[in-house]
Amino acid sequence: MYFGHFAVAAALKAAKPNVPALPLFIGAGVIDIVNGLMIAGGADVVRGNPNTLPYLYFDLVFIDWDHSLLMALIWSGLFALLCKVFYKSGRIAWFAFLCSMLHWCADVPVHNQDLALYPYSDIKFGWGWWEKYGEWSWVIEIVFMALLLAFAWWRSAKDNISLKWQTLFLSAVSLQMSPWLSPMKHVATLPNPAAYLLHGFLVTIGYIIPPLILVWMYARQNKTVKWYWA
Repeated sequence: MYFGHFAVAAALKAAKPNVPALPLFIGAGVIDIVNGLMIAGGADVVRGNPNTLPYLYFDLVFIDWDHSLLMALIWSGLFALLCKVFYKSGRIAWFAFLCSMLHWCADVPVHNQDLALYPYSDIKFGWGWWEKYGEWSWVIEIVFMALLLAFAWWRSAKDNISLKWQTLFLSAVSLQMSPWLSPMKHVATLPNPAAYLLHGFLVTIGYIIPPLILVWMYARQNKTVKWYWA
């Protein structure tokens, strides 16, 4: 799952408007930010495969250092601690932790039995929707995103906040990550180490740049506070 994670953050932001957008939207991708770095560093292992749908085109051979349940808890906890120090708020830290762990929970339905209990554990999670439904799993993620954004739109409208630009942006991201337009389709054809290095780089920036754009959109709507408090 990719753009669906940002929809989770948008729904949380709408439900808790006093929680800054930054820890929520960055929190939604903390596990994959680490994943990209681990892949580029060689700790995690991925392998290009043009048949891995809907938009990944890589087999996730070993991603235990960030996507196992234990490591997801650890990275989420470290991110929450960082937020607590920065914002001096246990409440904000809690929601940052929650958003990060919801990432792991949302991954369970789509991942193909590659979410370990802990590093090198034989116990694996993942319902395998990517493998079972292929391109249709992208459609399922769009529906998931649409439902969450509908809630966020409705809840934000009660506070006279429009999510027009956030919704348009996430819609564009979902189209860009379609089975036909995904950049990973071309990256997967490269020889190693270029393939896994570029894969890791794209995963990392994919969970940094779009969230920062979304945070900026929220900040534009509330010019009375600093952008990281929007």
